[in-house]
Amino acid sequence: MSKESPHILLVEDEPSIAELLRFTMQGAGFATTIATDVSQARKSIAESLPHAVLLDWMLPDSSGLVLLNELRREPRTAALPVIMLTAKGMEEDKVKGLNEGADDYVTKPFSPKELVARVQALLRRKTPEIGSQVLKYGGISIDVERRQVSVAERPVALDQAEFKLLRYLVAHPDRIFSRSQLLDKVWGDHTFIEERTVDVHIMRLRKSLGDLSHYVQTVRGVGYRLSTEAQD
Repeated sequence: MSKESPHILLVEDEPSIAELLRFTMQGAGFATTIATDVSQARKSIAESLPHAVLLDWMLPDSSGLVLLNELRREPRTAALPVIMLTAKGMEEDKVKGLNEGADDYVTKPFSPKELVARVQALLRRKTPEIGSQVLKYGGISIDVERRQVSVAERPVALDQAEFKLLRYLVAHPDRIFSRSQLLDKVWGDHTFIEERTVDVHIMRLRKSLGDLSHYVQTVRGVGYRLSTEAQD
């Protein structure tokens, strides 16, 4: 299987800087989309939710802070990782950006290597199923890079859907997710499939986990969670 490339939305109106960002991010293994203003960024996010946004402060049709405020108000994008990218270097501007909900702040001119490191660190912190190389929980180990899974030190072959589902659950252990949340987070928020499909994949995943199938627990009336704790 090929590795899934995290998708970064680059919101930048200066063509030379946008191209540098694209080159830098793609060179680090990210897929990219460029938006040159807030309007284009809104449209891109509405069509497909990226894994992170590099957001310029000053844009032709509005301020990047306006878009940031919109993202933080909407449940679908409230936790979307955002790094502000701007020529503004004053301390009060950095504080304002962070107070408005930015996760990090990079000042132009920027070091490409530092920017990549900031993006990778942010993804590891906020979306560990994407940013981490190895995920472990109990007797489950996932090598994200190689897409290899071991259960109780035994290699297990999973299809793509099972792998993505297990990867997400292992990255967020002991948290309860509804079927709709799993559809959004694992299959994408624009995937039009029935919620009951999640039940089918959960059943198949449990079968693949064998002796550790009890890790995948049904929370009656709510959804599912991955836990080593005994259910009530």
